[in-house]
Amino acid sequence: MLHRHTFIRLAAALLLAPALAAAAPATGEPVWFGVSGPLTGQNAQYGAQWKAGFDLALERINADGGIHGRPLAYVFEDSQSDPRQAVGLAQKFVNDKRIQIELGDFSSPASMAASPIYQRAGLVQLGFTNSHPDFTKGGDYVWSPSVSQADAQPLLADLAVKTLGFQRVAVLFLNTDWGRTSRDVFVKAAEARGAQVVIAEGYQPDEKDFRSTLVRVRDANPDGLVLISYYPDGALIAGQVRSVGLKQPIAASGSVYSPKFIELGAAAVNGIHTNTAFFPDEPRPEVKDFVQRFRAKYGKEPDAFNAYAYDAVVIAAAALRVAGPKGDRTAVRDAFYKIKDVPSVVFGKANFDPQTRRVIGVKSIDLVVQDGKWALSDGKPAKASVAAAR
Repeated sequence: MLHRHTFIRLAAALLLAPALAAAAPATGEPVWFGVSGPLTGQNAQYGAQWKAGFDLALERINADGGIHGRPLAYVFEDSQSDPRQAVGLAQKFVNDKRIQIELGDFSSPASMAASPIYQRAGLVQLGFTNSHPDFTKGGDYVWSPSVSQADAQPLLADLAVKTLGFQRVAVLFLNTDWGRTSRDVFVKAAEARGAQVVIAEGYQPDEKDFRSTLVRVRDANPDGLVLISYYPDGALIAGQVRSVGLKQPIAASGSVYSPKFIELGAAAVNGIHTNTAFFPDEPRPEVKDFVQRFRAKYGKEPDAFNAYAYDAVVIAAAALRVAGPKGDRTAVRDAFYKIKDVPSVVFGKANFDPQTRRVIGVKSIDLVVQDGKWALSDGKPAKASVAAAR
């Protein structure tokens, strides 16, 4: 005969059994996604930031049961964000039947070069840092939780013209398809806000000496500079700006927002403004939770690219769950039309426009490099600098 207390404990255990089973950690053969991105080369830091975000997301997903009880895992192949290498990796991933979805590449030119292969093979390409307005036009297997440059560059124009007061603007842009498209959108937006773009100079991805370009910028007599750059080239430009006598304030596209920008640029990047969709000091609960777990795991603050990568894995996992346990790539594509309100560090809840296959919603947080670190900006120091420059 069972003792009364023993019976109560057994009954409680039986009642809890379904809940415990549902929360059991994932086991067995993993569900795989592929990643094409930079692990070496000048954009390697972005790949490292991705991995940190991926791994933090997988810890939670797999602790909560993974994908129908199986762990989620990834294969990260190094493309150096080179379009030619991205094409080769796309062919490798579509031929690997384990891969149910692909994340990447980092740059829009690399991703867009590979998109036709993913589209023809019927493997979803989730380009989570691909902001080129034409990226998702590659087909119904091409999706992005990244805000398009068609939306992002007007926000940069708001920062430069409305907040910082630039009226005569110089633009330095990375001379790639992404950079040229971003330049065109920015110039149109800046002029619509009453500013004049007095010079727009492109530079090559491997360029190191910008002094001759900066002399031409100086001679155009702008009252503010705008960089459409990544963090390595942006930091190099910042380091050479003052050497040619340019003292004007600088605003840069959100792609420079990285601790590496400050590490590479040192004192030269102090005072540079940017805007971003994520900042770790935001008070939203989902940001606080993400930042707390990131600090505990890595001992440092996360940045936007950590958050983008984290969100991308959460979104991929949501689609894989809806697609079902059979591993059908077409079902994964169909799942993207069905998923709603996916938990997101950046957006709170992520939803996709079924026509554009992009995330819905635009955010902008203005930042400035202040005393060697990123800080929230109110624009006041830059306005004073503009006045002084004039």
